[in-house]
Amino acid sequence: MKQDTETKKTEIYRWLKRVVAVGMVGLWFALLVYIFLSGGTFADQAPKCIFTTMIVFGILTAVYKGIEQLEKKSEE
Repeated sequence: MKQDTETKKTEIYRWLKRVVAVGMVGLWFALLVYIFLSGGTFADQAPKCIFTTMIVFGILTAVYKGIEQLEKKSEE
């Protein structure tokens, strides 16, 4: 019975990671489209794209690591 609970928890954390990753990549893509559609030259758009990419994937990494920490604590 305990093994079934462990398997369900692992599956929940796995799906949570997937949902967070897909959501953040979707947000990143939407922000890039917004930047591209706002107009301007490449020199104006490039820093915004770089900044957006760094922030979104930094947040994604932090949330992903947080989920891994929760998963590790629940296994103990």
